[in-house]
Amino acid sequence: MADAKAAQSARAPHPARWDVVIVGGGPAGLATAIAATGQGLSVLVLERRAFPPDKVCGEGVLPPGVRALEHLGVFPYLDRRWTHRFSGIRFIQEDRSSIEALLPGAGGLGIRRTALVEAMTRRAQDLGAVVRHQCAVYRVVREPTQVVVHTSVGTVCGRMVVAADGLNSLLRRTAGLEADSSWRRRFALRQHFRVQPWTDLVEVYVDRVGEAVVTPVSDDCVNVNFVWEDGVIAEPGVQSLARRFPALQLRLAGAPAISSAQGAGPMPRRVTGRCSDRMALVGDAAGFVDSISGDGLSVALNSALLLGRHLPAVLADGAMRASMRTYERAARRLFRRYWLVTTGLLVLARHPRARAAAINYLATHRAIGAALTRRAMQMMVSVA
Repeated sequence: MADAKAAQSARAPHPARWDVVIVGGGPAGLATAIAATGQGLSVLVLERRAFPPDKVCGEGVLPPGVRALEHLGVFPYLDRRWTHRFSGIRFIQEDRSSIEALLPGAGGLGIRRTALVEAMTRRAQDLGAVVRHQCAVYRVVREPTQVVVHTSVGTVCGRMVVAADGLNSLLRRTAGLEADSSWRRRFALRQHFRVQPWTDLVEVYVDRVGEAVVTPVSDDCVNVNFVWEDGVIAEPGVQSLARRFPALQLRLAGAPAISSAQGAGPMPRRVTGRCSDRMALVGDAAGFVDSISGDGLSVALNSALLLGRHLPAVLADGAMRASMRTYERAARRLFRRYWLVTTGLLVLARHPRARAAAINYLATHRAIGAALTRRAMQMMVSVA
């Protein structure tokens, strides 16, 4: 369906200059495209990978992200065979002691990333956005009245460009918006396994050097995302990482892998700002702390919604940096809440004694644990 729409859009007349050119066809870029086309803007999305693009992702969408997907109108397009509801999160320590944190409302949703991207692409195209795959961006030239984007298939012009090109954003770096990070470097490795989910919870297995996060994404598939500190594992691979968590290894015994192992990192990314003349950053390109909070997709979707709301006013005012101050302040507030929750979890994860004491305390004081979970959900990003 998406390929047919892409062929149809290729034959349709296109503007000589787009209102918004989005670099990156993942959830952040597509959410921005949906929000922008909903405002009546002409939108072009450029994605360097083949359709549907895939990357390392925990694939668990927390309630703020679920609300954003509802607001974006994505759910009617989703292949429900690649979704699975989860009611909460279970943290499991080395000694197998654990604690469960139930999510508010209907809980969260595990979604295979490729299924999410397919659904969001179809939604964006139905609203009028044009999405081009296998189109790498080499350079962006910001001129006084437009941006010129140089790609592997030619040049395109727009009134502004949105960088949604991920952790290792080329646009962020070349625009001088990347800041040095003193945060510890962490890496991730993800693989899917054909096995019936044994719980309706996301399970987070923790030890002194990292985590293994298991997210149900269908009735017969789980996503396992391993995360570890740089330099503590000599030869990280799925098998060596799984051996750190015997209880998880037992669950996966005999389960065939149904995707290739993909890696990502280092995860921490800091920015000096999220805007420049004729350019805005969104999603991971606009800063990232860590995957431990599971809030990455919610950040991407909600920051895209936020940017989409500001785009008409930004473009009317020339799309210069000064016209984006309102978006910059709002995006900073959203990121600060995400930073607080994620940093707090990282501090606990890196100090096993404090983590064990906290988990054991909350296991016997469940009301306090439930209140903390509600507060964390309130702090996590949500503009939908």
